[in-house]
Amino acid sequence: MILYAFESSFWLKLLLLIAVLSLAMFLFNALMRKLLKVERPKAFSHNHVNDAHSKIDWSIRILFIFLMLIGGFINATRLDEETYLFLETWFLLFVLVFITETIRAVMEWKYAKNPNAYLYTISQLVFALALAFVVLSTDFFGIF
Repeated sequence: MILYAFESSFWLKLLLLIAVLSLAMFLFNALMRKLLKVERPKAFSHNHVNDAHSKIDWSIRILFIFLMLIGGFINATRLDEETYLFLETWFLLFVLVFITETIRAVMEWKYAKNPNAYLYTISQLVFALALAFVVLSTDFFGIF
């Protein structure tokens, strides 16, 4: 018995959606880096501004790992009832990204060598949140 079945074109649609969103983020980031004259950050690195930023960032990440584990356990035990939205993993990941990027912007505003670095971080965050909102509110642009 199959509980969840995907239509035959699901993976193709998902790949197309990921490609379009990645391209949109890449083009937006390239444009903003050029406009604000900000260096391109290293790929897949944390780019901490200083030691205080590193400690704060890792503390928040560890806290959210615990929240996700506890939230997963609590929501798994609520079989017959509605789960708590604020303990859902996807919701906690959105909050984690928002908090860590906001802290990055504050640290860049206070301590970065380039005064436009925090504007780049804020623009990235706002664009990513707007893109996520549009994708979710339009049911993935009607693809799914």
